[in-house]
Amino acid sequence: MTTPVKKNRTTVWHNATILREHRNAQNGHKSVVLWFTGLSGAGKSTLAHAVEERLHRMGVRTYVLDGDNVRHGLCGDLGFSAEDRSMNVRRIGEVAKLFVDAGTIILAALISPFRNDREHVRSLMMPGDFLEIHCKCSLEVCETRDTKGLYRRARSGEVKEFTGISSPYEEPLAPELAVDTAHLSLDQSVDAVLALLNERGKLAASLQFDNDAIRAA
Repeated sequence: MTTPVKKNRTTVWHNATILREHRNAQNGHKSVVLWFTGLSGAGKSTLAHAVEERLHRMGVRTYVLDGDNVRHGLCGDLGFSAEDRSMNVRRIGEVAKLFVDAGTIILAALISPFRNDREHVRSLMMPGDFLEIHCKCSLEVCETRDTKGLYRRARSGEVKEFTGISSPYEEPLAPELAVDTAHLSLDQSVDAVLALLNERGKLAASLQFDNDAIRAA
C-alpha cells in the first residue's frame, strides 16, 4: 500500500558526531521499536503504556506513539482511506526510526491494518530493530470492549472504513510476539513483552529483572 517517497536532491545528509551507539551506551540499554498491531479494542495502547510503565521503573528511556494521539497532530490531516492509513503508518514509522537513533525504546500502538505497510516500516530499520507484537483478540471480544461505541456505529454505517467491519485487517504472518489479550492478564502480557526484549538482548545485564519484584515496585 505504501508509495515510495521521492528523495529531495537538493538536501544532503549530515553525519552526526554523537551516534546511536553512544546514546545506547549512555542509557544502558539498546534502542528498538516495539510495534503493537491489532484490531480496535485489542488492547494495543493499554499494553504499550503498561510496558512503558514497567520499563520506566527500571530506568529505561521510552516513548509511546499512540495511533489516536498522533492523529491529533502529525497525522491530523489524514482520513481513514487505505491510502491515508498507509501514509499514517509511514509517518509514524519515520518518527519511530528517529527515536531509535536517539537511543529510545519506542512503543508504537496503532491498528496498522495492512501487512505491506508494517513491512515497509520494518524495512526502514536495521535488522532486529523492529519487533512486531500482535495483540491477538477476536472481533467478538473487541466489540464487547467497545467503550467508544465505534463498532456499533460502524455496523450501522455511521462510521465508514472501520477496520474489521468495512475495512480489512491483515494479521501478521510471523510476528516476533503474539499476545493473546483476550485471555492473558495485563501483567502476563507485559511479562511476555519484556521477556522478548531480554531474549533479543535489548536490555543490559544490569536491567535483567525479576518480574514479581518489578511489578511490586
